[in-house]
Amino acid sequence: MTLLELSRRRGLLAAGAALLAAPLGRAFAAGDIAGGRPITLVVSYPAGGGADVMARLIAPRMAEALGQPVIVENKPGASGTVAAAQVARATPDGSMLLLDASSFAVNPSLFDKLPYDTASAFAPLAVLAAYPNVLVCTASFEARSVADVLRLARARPGTLAYASSGNGSAQHLAGALFEAMAKVEMSHIPYRGGGPALNDVMGGQVPLFFANVASSLGHIRSGRLRALAVTSRLRSRVLPEVPALEEAGLKGYEVLEWNPVLAQAAVPAAVRARLAAAIRKAMSDPEVLARVRALGGEVFGGNEPEAANFLKAQQALWAKVVRERRITRE
Repeated sequence: MTLLELSRRRGLLAAGAALLAAPLGRAFAAGDIAGGRPITLVVSYPAGGGADVMARLIAPRMAEALGQPVIVENKPGASGTVAAAQVARATPDGSMLLLDASSFAVNPSLFDKLPYDTASAFAPLAVLAAYPNVLVCTASFEARSVADVLRLARARPGTLAYASSGNGSAQHLAGALFEAMAKVEMSHIPYRGGGPALNDVMGGQVPLFFANVASSLGHIRSGRLRALAVTSRLRSRVLPEVPALEEAGLKGYEVLEWNPVLAQAAVPAAVRARLAAAIRKAMSDPEVLARVRALGGEVFGGNEPEAANFLKAQQALWAKVVRERRITRE
């Protein structure tokens, strides 16, 4: 069963989960974490981005469940490693948590040295939600399907180009995995951010882009971009007419962007369990669920061991892609 299939099945149990979680929230209010001081969600990316949106969605709901304040602090820089280093150095009492992005699973393979040991410094509390990308092309581009893209790539090896928001970014890795699984060679054009890349694809300077669904949806609906396939195993709720890449012939292809919440590994297990339960309760809120789905995603809904197993699988996948495709940050 794929991650999104599992998520959708769990969505059917959301009402029951909320009822079960409610007594936990009341019980937590009788105690506290870190002496009742505010809990800080350190977000590894700037305000307004996907990780920040998730943090600000769950913070007030976590605060209600725990009976103490939860605040959001943005600490962007170096693909999330600045925020991760700050949390790794903090007192392991549950008062400072890391809310990161899928780059957390890629950084150990991209950086020669990190200011923390990814394997031993952190304990995953949850994966909040997972979002597919969507392979889009310039409206005037000749390809009308993934089969057309593959035909063009095989006819002109190394020349058909796709844009990304930078070397080692989620969009770059989606393209690299596409090349590897389809056995084609394309030309990667890195930009400084997803916005400039998206603009140049719409302008026709680069034909292809593995875009974020939320940021590209309006342009797809307006006709400025054409959606060819989504990168999840299942079709997206917000693009039901667009096939998944697996449907288009790339069996086993799945690339998702996701947001983990992590504590320091030294935080006591009982404290981690309380924090994880508060996150699950926050994610079961109907408004949170609706917001995630409006952005094209699915709530993960797993417990701590499931989150840890998911992160390990993602780290293994991207380590292989980075190594075999010789991807660097430069």
